[in-house]
Amino acid sequence: MSILADARALAAQEPVCDACLGRAFADRSFGLTNAERGKSLRIAAALDDDEPYEPVDTAECWVCEGRCAEFDAWAERCAEAIEGVEFDTYQVGTRTPPLIEENEILLREGAGLPEDAGELFKSEFNREVGKRVGRLTETDVDFGRPDVQFTLDLEADVVNVDVHSAFVYGRYRKLERDIPQTEWPCNACQGSGYIGKQPCEKCDGTGYLYQDSVEGLTAPVVRDVMDGTDAKFHGAGREDVDARMLGTGRPFVIEVMEPRRRRIDVERLEGDINAFAEGRVEVEGLRLASYETVERVKKLDASKRYRAEVEFGSPIEADALADALDELEGATIEQYTPHRVDHRRASLTRTREVYETRGELDDETQATVEIHGAGGLYIKELISGDEGRTEPSLAQLLGVDAEVTALDVVGVYGEDEPFEDEAFFLDGDGSAAEEADSTDHDREE
Repeated sequence: MSILADARALAAQEPVCDACLGRAFADRSFGLTNAERGKSLRIAAALDDDEPYEPVDTAECWVCEGRCAEFDAWAERCAEAIEGVEFDTYQVGTRTPPLIEENEILLREGAGLPEDAGELFKSEFNREVGKRVGRLTETDVDFGRPDVQFTLDLEADVVNVDVHSAFVYGRYRKLERDIPQTEWPCNACQGSGYIGKQPCEKCDGTGYLYQDSVEGLTAPVVRDVMDGTDAKFHGAGREDVDARMLGTGRPFVIEVMEPRRRRIDVERLEGDINAFAEGRVEVEGLRLASYETVERVKKLDASKRYRAEVEFGSPIEADALADALDELEGATIEQYTPHRVDHRRASLTRTREVYETRGELDDETQATVEIHGAGGLYIKELISGDEGRTEPSLAQLLGVDAEVTALDVVGVYGEDEPFEDEAFFLDGDGSAAEEADSTDHDREE
């Protein structure tokens, strides 16, 4: 059959609106809306049959039940639902009433066409409402991870809005000891601050074992500036509670849930965080980032550089320390799960590389050593030997007891590539809005 014959067969099941008629031919020709296709075919058939052209009122269509006349109204409802929220990208989805889905199948069956001819009603609804949302809000469609997801529930007559999280990347330095990276709820009262009706003695009724954390000194500030409902801290590994994080700082991402503001001044935010932390923690290099940055920060292989103050059980010579450090440099270390973490880590032997070592004696029983090694290398045990669980160790090579009395992390580096990659930052070449594939929403404009 010809396209006009198919169009006649569809239109004969009247009343069928132009959009529902044209939707069966959505894969034919570009630059037209389905309504324009349907009207053109109806006119062409009238001309071919030398009969009067008779338009169909969309509101009377039995297939879409008049829904194809509501694109503007639904777009306006979307814009109203997100009023006061900053966003740059969006996506529209539609929950189609089962009756309309059934009507579409019946329409095509009645004309002898495949039930998947053209495109689905919800595809057209997504696109037509989506184009209008973009114009009303001056934003761009993004089929990956948009700032805002609209879901149109036609049967319930509701616009559901999901404001996706925003992400801020940076590096932090922890300048004081005994500050955990993330909030540490009290294990006695399970974070409630109370045991029964009495304040918990272990945490003084605060619900936390440590009153400060890197997360607590940074995430709330970002949440407030972006006017979000909550914020979560994601770090590239973590240092021990009693270790400082100095030098290059440790990469992190703060995720802000349901932000109302995205277009923030990150330099000003940096200053706000540092002022709030009052010298306990400081951040630098803040960038607005894509959601993929969380996985990158958590999974990118990283090496660490440590500086440790070490106390020896017996006096040692400077040459002996130098020889032992030389022997550790380039060595492959076997570490059975340390005693101090065996309650939360699987019992197994791990192998890690030592890349670089250096150090000097402060006096005959104390030294400062610096070690650069692969991620996951337990530095305290590399020094002490952990009762033979780590081999070789500095203590073993020197033949004396050795203990880390103070530890600082002074460098965190990507093993094969830097953590900072412009493709993951929204204010760089990797902007999600710039990468969005807007072909589908634009193809019929």
